[in-house]
Amino acid sequence: MKVILLGDVKGLGKKGEVVNASDGYARNFLFPKKLAQEATNENLHILNTKKENDRKKKLAEIEEAQKTANELKGKEIKMTAKTGENGRLFGAITSKDISELIKKQYGVDIDKKKLVMDTIKQTGTYDVEVKIYPEISTKMKVVIVTE
Repeated sequence: MKVILLGDVKGLGKKGEVVNASDGYARNFLFPKKLAQEATNENLHILNTKKENDRKKKLAEIEEAQKTANELKGKEIKMTAKTGENGRLFGAITSKDISELIKKQYGVDIDKKKLVMDTIKQTGTYDVEVKIYPEISTKMKVVIVTE
């Protein structure tokens, strides 16, 4: 019997796949636990429509991420901080600080977890990688100067 999986089933397949299962397994285990539904023409049409909508949504997200990456590419963020001797900072500059500056200067909301950088403890120029979407990232420069 052909069934559409509504959830991941170990040894059978992943959610959204159309697989063959024995009649007894489908009727006595998969259907009562709502792990699968019968693969009728109507259900297959609904599944295909859902997959197409998901694909379109993902393409739109990727396009938006590319646009954001191009907008931020090569931009420079300037930040002033209190320093002691030899340009050493009082405190440190973290990804949270950089994230807030990007939002303030460029109006782009970037989560601090998507910034790949080390904690900054000296004045100078640093490269920060911004991961906007899986496999889409860009580099920005952060310039730290004394107050």
